[in-house]
Amino acid sequence: MKLPAINLPAIPIVPTGRALALLALLAPIAVMIAATAPSAWIVAPAAAAAILLVTLIDGWLAGSMAKFEYFVPSDIEVGQPTAIRVDAEILRDSDAKLPEAAIGFDPRLGEHGMTEFTLKPTGKSGQFSGEGTVLPVRRGTGDLHDMWLRWSGPLGLAVRQSYIPLSGSMRVWPDLSPVRSPVLQTFMRDAQFGLVARRIRGEGTQFEALSEYEPGMDRRRIDWKASARHTALYARENESERDNQVVFAFDCGQNMCEPVDGMPRIDRAVSAALTASYVALKGGDKVSLFGFADQPQLMTPFVTDTRAFHRLQSAAAELDYVPREPNFTLALATLTARLKRRSLIVLFSDFADPTSAEMMVESVERLVRHHLVIFVTLVDTELEDLASREPDSMGDIAVAVSADALAHQRAIVLQRLRRLGVNVIEAPHDKIGYQLIDLYLETKRAEAIG
Repeated sequence: MKLPAINLPAIPIVPTGRALALLALLAPIAVMIAATAPSAWIVAPAAAAAILLVTLIDGWLAGSMAKFEYFVPSDIEVGQPTAIRVDAEILRDSDAKLPEAAIGFDPRLGEHGMTEFTLKPTGKSGQFSGEGTVLPVRRGTGDLHDMWLRWSGPLGLAVRQSYIPLSGSMRVWPDLSPVRSPVLQTFMRDAQFGLVARRIRGEGTQFEALSEYEPGMDRRRIDWKASARHTALYARENESERDNQVVFAFDCGQNMCEPVDGMPRIDRAVSAALTASYVALKGGDKVSLFGFADQPQLMTPFVTDTRAFHRLQSAAAELDYVPREPNFTLALATLTARLKRRSLIVLFSDFADPTSAEMMVESVERLVRHHLVIFVTLVDTELEDLASREPDSMGDIAVAVSADALAHQRAIVLQRLRRLGVNVIEAPHDKIGYQLIDLYLETKRAEAIG
């Protein structure tokens, strides 16, 4: 998005560190002159005045900025680097140091809230262009606050420095790069389902047709009654079940707001869920999103087609970061009340203390009675590093012992979930999406959802 050109304010001349260093060197010289030849005291002030005059001339030779434009994309994705382009026209005759720019923005657009870069010549006289990179770390709308531009004179004693208030903004959406990845697109092309629903024989539980039994077929598919009527062996061909309900539930509470590799856990979960939901829609199933923290945030209607995938992306962008403990009892009870048939529920969550883990297990136990549940959590790499780090002091040993105890408690909670019949995925953030897809397809082939 090209933003309109800005009316430039008066551009002051600012001395550089080189000019200040020269002035500082005059101080001991002035002291020596005052001590050895007091009558020549005028030499030091004259030299300082000469340096200031040369600095002003150098700043004047730096030239003035005639035009300035900047280009900002209106929509970006969390965790994906994006460029902001700046074009400037500076009227000067000298080949001094290249202009430099710095842009300040909302912290959600970058960890330090600022990006610095150099403007390079475009080949046209006085034309310069450069790009700064932002790496958004949270979803939402991020504003660009201000910009500083500076360029030096031929001697490097002065720079022209301009401060420009900005009014641009960028909407940060969930990361869909896994959906666009060549690996997933190749898989979708080779898979047995696509945009057009087809009948897939040989799998599932819905009867499709009878066919003559051939050697190599599964004997459990033989229809003995039909075989007796026809005095020949006939096998049942079933159609793969479709139209299942899949709900991706997100814990948006305190633990999921903690970063992992520079991005909140909830954003990692949203990216994995959208990737899996795309595959589920391709497979003919219905998909809904459910978000909660200390109270339910949202639940979308079931989406039935990939052409409505943008609705899921828009809803996922509205999931808020809530720095409070989640209420699993209220959230999962609300979800159960809204579901009218057996569904596959994929729960993204995390836990840090036994109390919250116990409440989560109790709520999931009630959920499992009516639905199929997959629990997805990210590997706590920080906890593993603390537990495996070589200790150098008694404090390090205490930290390692505590981390190991927490890791042990975490393993116990996950094991309890497995005993309840919950499928548990614990993996690094860059692998949970693909592991979730594999488990979903395996569950679908087993006809365990409906």
